[in-house]
Amino acid sequence: MELPLELITAIENETEAIPTNKLAALVSDISKRYRDKNYSDKFLNGYDETIAYVVYRMPATYGAIYTVLNHVKEVYNDFRPKSLLDVGAGPGTAMWAATAIWHDIDQITLLEKDENMINIGKKLSSNSHYDSIKNAKWLKIDLNRSFDAHRHDIVIASYSIGELNEDVQSKIIKKLWESANDILIIIEPGTKIGFSRIKRAREALISLGAHVIAPCPHDKECPIKDNDWCHFSSRIQRTSLHRKVKNGELPYEDEKFSYICASKNPPENINGRIIRHPQIRKGHVILDLCTIDGIKKVTVKKSDGDIYKKARNMRWGSVFE
Repeated sequence: MELPLELITAIENETEAIPTNKLAALVSDISKRYRDKNYSDKFLNGYDETIAYVVYRMPATYGAIYTVLNHVKEVYNDFRPKSLLDVGAGPGTAMWAATAIWHDIDQITLLEKDENMINIGKKLSSNSHYDSIKNAKWLKIDLNRSFDAHRHDIVIASYSIGELNEDVQSKIIKKLWESANDILIIIEPGTKIGFSRIKRAREALISLGAHVIAPCPHDKECPIKDNDWCHFSSRIQRTSLHRKVKNGELPYEDEKFSYICASKNPPENINGRIIRHPQIRKGHVILDLCTIDGIKKVTVKKSDGDIYKKARNMRWGSVFE
């Protein structure tokens, strides 16, 4: 998986005036501040830092969102959204991923509080092949404050709920649910803390009458215990610029994430989803599954025929029937 070519070109065009070594230094500083939790409400300082952040993080977050949307499409294949609300949009990453999955989206609204991020997002959007992206409506909105949001077929809040004050998070989830004609997707980092936010969001949405579409195969209590967390991974190819600013040698990057997708409509049931890397052994495959009956470890043997052949090609996050 990789970013759309026109998006890669647009990002590179935006960085032409900034020396690569300066971008790398800015990325290093941003990363250190984030790891040290040395940041405030205004995390990015100025246009150059914002561009550096986009170069640094947009590929990974695109990969996570794209993977989530594919999970959703796999189990909710009749869904044909026409409108999208991207909440805490950053440079519009979810918009790019969603239109790559559902080409018929024709109305897009993005909520973002950082003016530099909005300006960059608009510049990147002008390079898209989709009129829906070029004509997307950007609104400068701080999610910590009261705001209005019209209803859209799909609402996506990726890497944004965790940036809000804790007392606001539950209110926002309810508001976003009310703004969804059909589905709401919330994505957070694939960490213990990130999953705890997803788990709370899942509980809140079910209490509001939501049906879980993915990743869970049921609406029951989450079987993941407090010492563990449910997360998945996406792999995206790095561009030359991405490798340089991150001082990375590998041609790819893995992004771990947790998520919940809830719908106003009940989905078709699935038997289970693979929640760890499959262990492929000689003559058998070991799968960790989340099922309607809880967490199960299943061994698929060569003697199981077609099921075994399918299991050998399954990945972390795949649906298991």
